[in-house]
Amino acid sequence: MVFIAKLILVLLMLFMVYNLMRALITMLRNDPTKPPMTRYLGRRVGASVLAIIIIVLLLASGVLEPNPRPY
Repeated sequence: MVFIAKLILVLLMLFMVYNLMRALITMLRNDPTKPPMTRYLGRRVGASVLAIIIIVLLLASGVLEPNPRPY
């Protein structure tokens, strides 16, 4: 279960980086016939929200344990 959750989170992070790069390319080309940059940035924000929700659910269910003392 932990491996699958971490794999999903890593895939979400890769999806975020991909959409960030697509937004950069769209911004640099400035082609009105292509989809707007906000489409890719919106997907990135949505993936970030989903990742935070998954992390909070995993912490609440006890699947992931937070580090009690970070130092």
